[in-house]
Amino acid sequence: MRSKAAPWILMAPFLVLFIATMIVPVIMAVGYSFTRVQRSGLLGEDGTESTFAGFSNYAAALSNQNFIESIGRMMLFGIVQVTVMIVAATILALLLESAAAKWPGLFRSTYFLPYGIPGVIATILWSFLYIPGLSPIVDVLGWMGIEIDFLGPNVVLWSIANIVTWTYTGYNMLIIIAQLKAIPGELYEAARIDGAGAMKIVTSIQLPLIRPALMLTIIFSIIGTLQLFAEPRLLQTMSSGITTEYTPNMSAYAYAFQYNEIGMAAAQAVIIAVSAFVLSAIALGVSSWAERKR
Repeated sequence: MRSKAAPWILMAPFLVLFIATMIVPVIMAVGYSFTRVQRSGLLGEDGTESTFAGFSNYAAALSNQNFIESIGRMMLFGIVQVTVMIVAATILALLLESAAAKWPGLFRSTYFLPYGIPGVIATILWSFLYIPGLSPIVDVLGWMGIEIDFLGPNVVLWSIANIVTWTYTGYNMLIIIAQLKAIPGELYEAARIDGAGAMKIVTSIQLPLIRPALMLTIIFSIIGTLQLFAEPRLLQTMSSGITTEYTPNMSAYAYAFQYNEIGMAAAQAVIIAVSAFVLSAIALGVSSWAERKR
């Protein structure tokens, strides 16, 4: 009996925290998404009352043009930014794990270092490189005859993408490196005996065998894209192109804490979560289909 109870006793602190900080908030969010707060009086001075709203909050969220545009904006962001980041992380991992790599530990630490910088601090640092008059990058481009406003409405999305890519490429690189280190050395030896060159080893051995790591990084990146908040929120004060509902998370935040419509904010949060689940499932399905076709 003691041996059976011991694992649960050891896991109890984690389970309590997990249920309190993850499961309960999710259940509460789903519950709030089906409610509407009704205020009595001209200015709500007579109190408030929560009533069952059915799916009206979801209908309102899906008919909200700003919210739909924010989801479309993040999908475009993800298609471009995630692709660039995963390709860069894969190339760095392959280069650092090649036999000719020098000081791989130093470069792994260097590429991973940006991930250790909080997103708020990273955004503030990059903002100084985006603001005209403060940015040496803008000044150098100006001397070359290239006028660009990194915080302009048409460019700011890609300025945010640059910050995210700079921050998370090293993190994804380490995940891929961990998968590369799990490849048995006998496979490399057999490939070299058969006359395979470096590129053939990459395309025939390494890339197929790191597919699980690549899928993990892609899924993490999809979820992170839909949760994008800190970077655009901080740059909002510097760019006229970033609105209050620029990303889905910013829209939910605005409805919860600025418009005081908890039901609408909860419905948007649930839609974001479901969208992340669906997109992740699609990515896994495409990967499985491609694997079966091989």
